[in-house]
Amino acid sequence: MAKKSLIQREKKRQKLEQKYHLIRQSLKKKIRSKVSPLSLSEKTKMREKLQSLPRNSAPTRLHRRCFLTGRPRANYRDFGLSGHVLREMDYECLLPGATRSSW
Repeated sequence: MAKKSLIQREKKRQKLEQKYHLIRQSLKKKIRSKVSPLSLSEKTKMREKLQSLPRNSAPTRLHRRCFLTGRPRANYRDFGLSGHVLREMDYECLLPGATRSSW
């Protein structure tokens, strides 16, 4: 089980990312705009605005965590579970449609 503080930190990052998503997206769109090209000084001002946003609002700082244990590694997107929890649930037949591999 992951520490509660790490799980809360991740939830805080998700809220910040959602809050600043549109602002970040519009700034990036203006910087890349080919329809109305900006001067170099205007682009640097836009980049400074982008850099002034909180670091934790960047989507690259988010981690997927296991829904049950909060483990940050070996997560399967389809189920939202880490590998060992997925395996245990699969052996107990708790996941519909998942089959155990055998060879």
